Amino acid sequence: MKLLRYGPSGREKPGIVDADGKIRDLSGIVADIDAETVSPKGLAKLAKVKVEKLPLVRGRPRIGPCIATPQKFVAIGLNYKDHAEEASLPIPSVPMVFTKFPSCLVGPNARVPLTSDRVDWEVEQVVVIGREAHRVPAARAWEHVAGFCVGQDVSDRALQFASKPPQFSLGKSAEAFGPIGPALVSLDEFADPDALVLRCWVDDELMQESTTRNLIFAVPELIEYISRYCVLRPGDLIFTGTPGGVGSVREPRRYLAPGETIVSEIEGIGRLSNLCVAEG
Repeated sequence: MKLLRYGPSGREKPGIVDADGKIRDLSGIVADIDAETVSPKGLAKLAKVKVEKLPLVRGRPRIGPCIATPQKFVAIGLNYKDHAEEASLPIPSVPMVFTKFPSCLVGPNARVPLTSDRVDWEVEQVVVIGREAHRVPAARAWEHVAGFCVGQDVSDRALQFASKPPQFSLGKSAEAFGPIGPALVSLDEFADPDALVLRCWVDDELMQESTTRNLIFAVPELIEYISRYCVLRPGDLIFTGTPGGVGSVREPRRYLAPGETIVSEIEGIGRLSNLCVAEG
């Protein structure tokens, strides 16, 4: 199933995408797409719903972030070999974990204010946790995943590398620096959840193309590692890392400019399209 949230900012309603790609209203079934809804019990409840009987959402409503109020927003750095190599950094021996603040989350078509002249793009597969995970072995990690969405880890490199050692969280958590969506796609929709093609364009120029098969630490390994140290709860997000092709290591350097659009896509999930605008 494909779950999303639609309507005005702060007043989003839960929705589900039907077989024809149309949005159906879920507000008579669940209050929101939140921790309760993405839990095994919540997803089992939705699986019994006859989607074609739900009210059809008319027009083209605003689409918000596909998950409401995650407690944790965990991100992984240097999780593709080609990205580590293009940055001239060693391949990590353990996952490189940092956080983005949930306040940066926005929907798939939100505008992104540029905080400097060195803002970069990073398309990523995002894991949505469905079952509480604490010290979970990799062999059982998929049992704790509700599904995936597309993520764009917008990054202000000027702020990220303003000091040594660099700091990640603030430079990646500005307003609208965490577009996600367009929907949360449940795990049962994927024939092979370990092999999804992801791409990123800036306007019409293809910047990134890879497959999640190239992750250094696959999703089960990430859940095992993170849950060893902290409890992952339903609705929490894991940005799994970005492949090679970011702007900060290109020759010449290439950064986002007002008026450009970042398009982020993962097969089987959908795409984000975020217009960059001047801050202020």
